[in-house]
Amino acid sequence: MKTSADSYLPDGPTGLLHGIVVKSTGSWYVVRGLETGELYRCRLRGKFKIKGLKASNPLAVGDHVEFSIEAQTEGAGVISHIAKRRNYIVRKSVHKTGHVHIVAANLDQALLVVTLVSPATSFGFIDRFLVTAEAYHIPVTLLFNKTDLYDAEGFEYQAEIAGMYASLGYPSRTCAATTGEGVAEIDQLLDGKVSLLAGHSGVGKSTLINALVPDLDLKTAEISEFSDKGVHTTTFAEMLEVRPGTFIIDTPGIKELGLVDLPPAELAGYFPEFRALLGQCRYHNCQHTHEPGCAVREAVDQGRIALPRYDSYLSMLAGEDNRH
Repeated sequence: MKTSADSYLPDGPTGLLHGIVVKSTGSWYVVRGLETGELYRCRLRGKFKIKGLKASNPLAVGDHVEFSIEAQTEGAGVISHIAKRRNYIVRKSVHKTGHVHIVAANLDQALLVVTLVSPATSFGFIDRFLVTAEAYHIPVTLLFNKTDLYDAEGFEYQAEIAGMYASLGYPSRTCAATTGEGVAEIDQLLDGKVSLLAGHSGVGKSTLINALVPDLDLKTAEISEFSDKGVHTTTFAEMLEVRPGTFIIDTPGIKELGLVDLPPAELAGYFPEFRALLGQCRYHNCQHTHEPGCAVREAVDQGRIALPRYDSYLSMLAGEDNRH
């Protein structure tokens, strides 16, 4: 199983400002000072490598850092220390083969926006995200959006799917971002936490964020003022302050967020219902595909493991791409 990141940088000097990275542009980072709430456009002092992890970016949104202010440039700073991460989530790097890109760090939870209509989110996509979050010890809540488009049959189907995931330890909420239904309950779910908000194209994630953060344009403009000064930017994630102590990390590029270097032998361990049966198969190296005496396949046949979940496992094991 993956573990939280080790402390991989030298001990930070004392007497510096403390902040949190709210946006990355590749070589520059927008840091919000924890003491003042002010934004600083910072660069990283020297080259830092992350112990035990080949990453294309040493810093990620959500990282806690220590930095000093550059006297000659207003609003600029130099990061000299990165604090130990509680957790992080990664995707494959699009620039460096064999490397990962850290999407975000120090998350309290992840919220996956899914839709059962217009368009329908596949089980493969949901389960791939859940496995990724399991690997990095990040709790997930499913947000079923666009309930305003449901008919009676749609509500029954949604309840069935929500029940399946709830039995595995994944709670859910329902909402209709366009009408505001359920937004207040989701806002309560965010309170006092750093939450990663994810979802594929078309699920209404942007509409939901706008409903949760009404002055979003002002907040993003404030951040962009520091990060877009003639610098080519590639935004992988951005932290938005809902209110003091409550943050959303928005994640464009969710299609590329997939399994990263999970050995096939470990994959079943990231499915809670499979994990409960590990060690009960006839063969210790059972991959739960065709082997006789497989406790997982027996559970599928008996309906104790949902067939869509087992199909997702087989798809991931085969290395197939479940983006939608």
